[in-house]
Amino acid sequence: MNHVLFVVSAADHWTLNDGTLHPTGYWAEELAEPHRLFSEAGWSITIATPGGVAPTIDRGSLTAQAAGGEDRAAEIVAYLGSIGEELDAPRSIDDIVVADYDVVFYPGGHGPMEDLAVDATSGALMTEALDTDRILAVLCHAPAALLAAKRADGSWPFTGYRMTGFTNEEEVIGGLAPKAPWLVQTRLVELGADFVEAAPFTAHIEVDRNLYTGQNPASSGELAARIIAVVAAKK
Repeated sequence: MNHVLFVVSAADHWTLNDGTLHPTGYWAEELAEPHRLFSEAGWSITIATPGGVAPTIDRGSLTAQAAGGEDRAAEIVAYLGSIGEELDAPRSIDDIVVADYDVVFYPGGHGPMEDLAVDATSGALMTEALDTDRILAVLCHAPAALLAAKRADGSWPFTGYRMTGFTNEEEVIGGLAPKAPWLVQTRLVELGADFVEAAPFTAHIEVDRNLYTGQNPASSGELAARIIAVVAAKK
């Protein structure tokens, strides 16, 4: 059986540049759709957060507009309800052994910009997954978590890697760019990422070695499906 670890933000807010707290968490589709696909493929799934705190859903991700219609929003809500026990009792990332998993998967939402972007334990987990040739999949705003990865010599493990993530243009369209203390795309490029963007809010994934990244919520299913296909082909 294949094993996938979902590392989910434990943050319930994002601190904006004026000090106000923007309610957030994980983006519903970005957890629900990949989880569903891995589950249907027969994979074992573990959910972990910083401190083992039950993650908070970004309520904005459950609107009909965000989800792609009322029916789709209802489907996502129903699926998350079906895995409620898993979400209510996640493991702590401090207790995770990377060698136990074939894939490490980070769903997004603005939450990772608050906690995972500065979480050394998560950063070390990502670095180990990269260095041990496990698939590391990072979606939408979750590439913010890559910022916390650091080698012993202080270098960034992902320098030169081709990747994508929620773009500056998408943040502008979403309306939060002026209030953001920093932007994911800008920070990744500053550190040396080869950042590739597609048209706003269209499905887009990038694969470079064992790093798999998705640009936005629309990329959720495609990213998970690609991983499932690649792992199946290897075995």
